[in-house]
Amino acid sequence: MSEEAATRPGRPVIRIQNAVKRFAGRVVVDIDDLVVGDRPIEGLIGPNGAGKTTLMRMVMHSTSLDQGTITLYPQGQENDRAVVLSDLPTYRMARHGVVKSNQVIMDFEKLTIWDSLLLASAAAKYEHPHRIFDEPAVFAESADEIHMYLKLFGLGDPCGFASSAGDKKLLDIIRCVLLKPRFLLLDEPTAGLPDATTELVMGVVRSLAARGTSVVIVEHDLDVIWNLSDEVHFMAEGKVIMKGTPEEIRAHHTVVEKYLGEGHV
Repeated sequence: MSEEAATRPGRPVIRIQNAVKRFAGRVVVDIDDLVVGDRPIEGLIGPNGAGKTTLMRMVMHSTSLDQGTITLYPQGQENDRAVVLSDLPTYRMARHGVVKSNQVIMDFEKLTIWDSLLLASAAAKYEHPHRIFDEPAVFAESADEIHMYLKLFGLGDPCGFASSAGDKKLLDIIRCVLLKPRFLLLDEPTAGLPDATTELVMGVVRSLAARGTSVVIVEHDLDVIWNLSDEVHFMAEGKVIMKGTPEEIRAHHTVVEKYLGEGHV
């Protein structure tokens, strides 16, 4: 990560305050005060059931909060402008630049690869994204960028449908990029992908972060976390119990004991 990207002023951050979520009476997320986005790419790790995916869904308001507030500061906390995300419906998030990939992959079988990506590209620019199918100028603005990503990831016939889990995952990542996120949440973006494709995904994420997008990534492939992240948050039993550089986190005795094991540091 370049020094310029790491220190660029006005990077968007999200502050999570007094946020609690319960399922069947059990507390699965309990965050006192957490700010994410201060660093270009931040990892979120922890054992299964720690609450990582639930927390990301709470940010997107696809899982409601039982209490608490989640606030976006589009130009950093030093700026007075703020958006209370926990007051917004999920479909409004992208309008504020907050975008999330899907751990359970979206159904891409109802639209062709091309149409799925055209809609994502148009949704980043227009209030009525279906215009892209009717207006040649709108179409042309998006076509070159879509072709670039299809070629990068080696996806097949754009007039066909994504069928494999890997292709659907890549389409979901491209969809996120085309939405022009200012704050991007990635939930296991490389799970099941070959090593070479994982490297391509990591390159795209680095490029976004270098251009000012704040990225938070949940990923069980710890090599991805260690190689990508500027800072890592460790979550256990619904709480973020520590943060630090990848080197600090992977060496911490609590992380080793609760998550990594002695053979994985």
